[in-house]
Amino acid sequence: MMDTVFISHGSPTMAIDESITARQFLKTWQQIFKERPKAILVISGHWETKEPTVNVVNQNETIYDFYDLPEPMYKLKYTPPGAPLLAKRVKELLVANGFKSVHEDKTRGVDHGAWVPLMLMYPEAEIPVCQLSVQTDRDGTYHYNLGKALAPLREEGILIMGSGASTHNLGTMRPGGSPAPSWALQFDTWLKNALLEGRYEDVNHYDSRAPYGKMAHPSPDHFYPLHVAMGAAGENAKAKLVHHSWDHVTLSYASYQFAAPK
Repeated sequence: MMDTVFISHGSPTMAIDESITARQFLKTWQQIFKERPKAILVISGHWETKEPTVNVVNQNETIYDFYDLPEPMYKLKYTPPGAPLLAKRVKELLVANGFKSVHEDKTRGVDHGAWVPLMLMYPEAEIPVCQLSVQTDRDGTYHYNLGKALAPLREEGILIMGSGASTHNLGTMRPGGSPAPSWALQFDTWLKNALLEGRYEDVNHYDSRAPYGKMAHPSPDHFYPLHVAMGAAGENAKAKLVHHSWDHVTLSYASYQFAAPK
């Protein structure tokens, strides 16, 4: 029975910037999480669609979905095998649980929300990877239920990984060195306490129950992957904070593991 995880992937330059603390955490991933998944399903904040969509490919290509970054970023390649059978299984589970329109993208590779953390976690790029999109015009409960539908995958050796950010307000980011502002600290602390106390319904309604919810996430794209990972683990799952650091003053790299009762 695999646990589910939510990774705050932060800046794309984590792939090359040794000064980012979260980079060191992800590089030790296989030492901490010793169970090797058969395949990985990534729900990334960088793939938004109107309805749930999976990428159905035999080989993933690297998507450079960023701009104005250092030239070495565009030379990196992370091309794990695709997981077309997993993609079909994801679609099957979602349709069986009331998500009637689930689409297949037969050309899309892996965006940086997937490949930046994965190239640090599993640098050998041997484990098949499939991506599932988020729907930013829906709410947290919708994405929690999306995760619930995918729960059987955990018994099939699949790592369900949400990839986004615990706080994600790009307009407030600044060069490092200053302490995080009050609004970011308050939201980040509220989220940690809510998760560790199992108050998942509060997290589903973060926009009305959390302090500075809209400030921390002006758009929900980087937060909904958390709801999917949380839902897939189940309402009785125990959350654990597995990493915490800050970058660019307001960007929290808080990452969580969800373990269902054995």
